[in-house]
Formats: sequence, structure tokens, C-alpha cells
Amino acid sequence: MQERTGLEDSLTSIGRISRDLDDHIGMIELGEAEGDAAVVTEAEAALRALKKDVAKRELEALLSGEADANDSYLEVHAGAGGTESQDWANMLLRMYTRWAEQHGFKIEYLEETEGEEAGIKSATIQIKGHNAYGWLKTENGVHRLVRISPYDSNARRHTSFASVAIYPVVDDRIVIDINESDVRVDTMRAQGAGGQHVNKTDSAVRLTHIPTGVAVLCQAERSQHKNRAQAWKMLRARLYERELKRREEQAAAENAAKTDIGWGHQIRSYVLQPYQMVKDLRTGVSTSNTGAVLDGDLDEFMAATLAQKAFGGGPASIEDVD
Repeated sequence: MQERTGLEDSLTSIGRISRDLDDHIGMIELGEAEGDAAVVTEAEAALRALKKDVAKRELEALLSGEADANDSYLEVHAGAGGTESQDWANMLLRMYTRWAEQHGFKIEYLEETEGEEAGIKSATIQIKGHNAYGWLKTENGVHRLVRISPYDSNARRHTSFASVAIYPVVDDRIVIDINESDVRVDTMRAQGAGGQHVNKTDSAVRLTHIPTGVAVLCQAERSQHKNRAQAWKMLRARLYERELKRREEQAAAENAAKTDIGWGHQIRSYVLQPYQMVKDLRTGVSTSNTGAVLDGDLDEFMAATLAQKAFGGGPASIEDVD
């Protein structure tokens, strides 16, 4: 049904774009014939908007990877730096939830560990919607924030880091075999919000895949049994994402496709002081509208990264896709 919905949406979009193109061209011809400059200007503006929509649809057509159409898990982890980095991790989590909401995706919180004073140490959410993983996979990496700290009484400038990990939700068509003897199971009390029952029982479950060191934590449910089942889904998804990444790295001629999570692999810088600028270090795309970006306006950055992967050097922005 999900695949059918995606195909129907594509066909509907093609028909709409074709009709809109004919309508706008017709309006321009009519406006020129009647000498109505306002009609011509309005139709030309509509054509420019249509071109941007077509470019976005073209990029979506590139999301044909094995798991691109799947739902996605998104993890945020604060880096070193205590309260500063934990607050930054919380800002990133808010940014991605806003982005998901703007695109009509559904969000489910699976784990959240609060910081000591503010923010979060880590969080895991599931974003549900067609092509959620295909879009979000471009966000894998380390994000750097420069700002005047609200937690520094001397109002000094601070640099904070947080990492974002993206991996696809594995559906029933993909079989991932895991030897249970290779997995360590730990149970613990849940942290953060969740109610009295959640915080008083050992309902949280952490699974660690010993051969790879991959670990997942789920504490969203009251039931340890439900958390364990969800954690196994998350672990299979993480191991599947590792395999996809391994294949991509083998096939890539350069290191640009590598999406390691490490402090030496920054993908984007967010500067709030002394000037305002968000710049993607992979594509060079930048904007001074930091408020819009932190409110979830990420499409230009995602589109540029997808285009770069698809076209090599790639266009710098979605408008450059012909």
C-alpha cells in the first residue's frame, strides 16, 4: 500500500505539473495579447515556483535506494561540553521534529535521556512517512553550533557539538539474521518523562551487538516486553544501515559518500554570534536565516546533498537542477 501510494502521488504530480505549465503559459500569452503586465508578472512568478517544485520532484525520483522509501530512525547525541552540548542536542531534536511536521510525517519518541541542567544527552525518534529515510540520510554526521552561551554569566562565545545518526526502519521484506548469543541485553529504569510507573520499574531495554559494538536503547513503553521488541527492531535496522553504508563506501570512488559519526566529520556549522550563518560544509550551501533553519527549514540543504551525490559535483541548490 505504501508503494502504491507513492506511485499514485507521482502520477498525480506529473498530471498537475503538466496542467499548471499549460495554464501559466496560456496566461502569459493572454496577458501579452491584452497588454496586461500584471497578469504576465503573476504567471511568470507561478512558473518559477513550478520550476522549483519540479526540481524537488526530480530529486525525489532519485530516492530509489534500497531503503529510501522506508520510515527512519533519528538519533541525537550531545558531544563533550556538558550543558552547552546537551542544550544544542535538544535544539537539533526540535529542528528535526519541526521539519517532519512540516512534511506531514508522523513522529514517535522511543528514547530520551535528559541532561543534568538543561537539554538532552540523547534521544531517539521514529519518523514515519514515504521517503523519510531517503531525505533524512543526508543529515548523518556532526553538527556544530557557535553562540553566546545563555548559561555563561560572562556571556562568552561557546562552540558546541552534537551528532545525528540516521538509519532506516527495516520492514518485513528485509531479513536480518542476528545470532542472539552475540547480543547483550540490559534492563534499567527509564529516565526522563514517562510517568510514575515507567520510572519505578526496570522497563527500559538496551541491546548491544557485541561483534560490532552497536547499541540501541528503548524506553518508550511501560512494558519491558514491548520495549524489548522495539529494541530488536532498532538493532536490526542499525545493522542493516551499517551494511548499506559498507556497500556505498565500497562503490564510491571518493570519500564524500562516507557518513561516519565522529568529531572530525562535521557536516554543518550553525553560527549565531557574532554573525548569523548556517553553512553546509559538504555542498557550500549557506543561509543567514538561522531562525528558519532551526525551525525546520532544511529542504535546501537536503536537496543540495542529494543532488551532489547523484550528479557528482552537483548543483549547489535545488534551483540549479534543470
